[in-house]
Amino acid sequence: MRPEALDPVLLRTFASVAELGSFTAAATALGYTQSAVSRQVRALEEACGVELFARGARGVRPTPAGEYLLPHARALLERYADTARALDALRQVDAGTLRLGAFSTANAVLVPRALHRFGGRHPGVEIRLREGLTEGLLPALDAGELDLAVVSTHKTRRIASAEAVALGDDPLLVALPRGHRLARRRTVPLAELADEAWIVADDEAAVAALHARCAPAGFVPRTPLRVGEWTSKLGLVAAGFGVTFVPSLAVGGLRDDVALRPLAVADARVQPRRTVYAAVARHARRAPAVTAFLDDLRAVAAELLG
Repeated sequence: MRPEALDPVLLRTFASVAELGSFTAAATALGYTQSAVSRQVRALEEACGVELFARGARGVRPTPAGEYLLPHARALLERYADTARALDALRQVDAGTLRLGAFSTANAVLVPRALHRFGGRHPGVEIRLREGLTEGLLPALDAGELDLAVVSTHKTRRIASAEAVALGDDPLLVALPRGHRLARRRTVPLAELADEAWIVADDEAAVAALHARCAPAGFVPRTPLRVGEWTSKLGLVAAGFGVTFVPSLAVGGLRDDVALRPLAVADARVQPRRTVYAAVARHARRAPAVTAFLDDLRAVAAELLG
């Protein structure tokens, strides 16, 4: 017989009759009429091709075939119950897996704080975190490898994702050596950094973004030092080899021998900044864990980014 012929409703009625020894008692326990229970048992017997109960004046008892089927029916019903409990746990965010991606400076403070909030309320959800660049995280999201990714406009003007939620603007600060001539200023005019060596990732998009940010100040930045990791960039800044832009999200993990200063601009709208987004995969738009984490991410972003 086909497995799909084993209707769980029929199996539950069969098991109840077997345990209670009566169609009437099973009907009362299940909330059916006696005739409905009789029809369900007969339907299961027809599907199985054997008699499952011996009917008598004092009730019914399982036939050898019924006794053979009973433990299998109970096991299958328990698997159905387990499945229902698992689905309830997913809906209540008590179980499951949340696959996240984020760029490196988001992983400095923003994502850990959001995960701390989320984990306190939903400890049963397994967290998987992948760090990467926005241009790598978005394809992983589209491929279904991630449920949510924290991305930014660091190298691009917009995020090409229909499911992107803006978390806030992240101002870019300039990192200077502590002994730099401008390190004591409250704000630094970008034009006064025209002769400095700029430290930037060895990536065409990153270099292009730096050029675009320096263009309003009337200069093309020199970029003899090409490194991508923040620890390397700041090590070079501290040693006096150049300056670099640092997102404000990274401030929490910076070193003492580097001075961070906002740029002096007449119009705040032209202050160098990037917009941080939470991009949600299409398959995860209604996932309870994603929805719950997105709420925490927004709350923490409001504290950090204003």
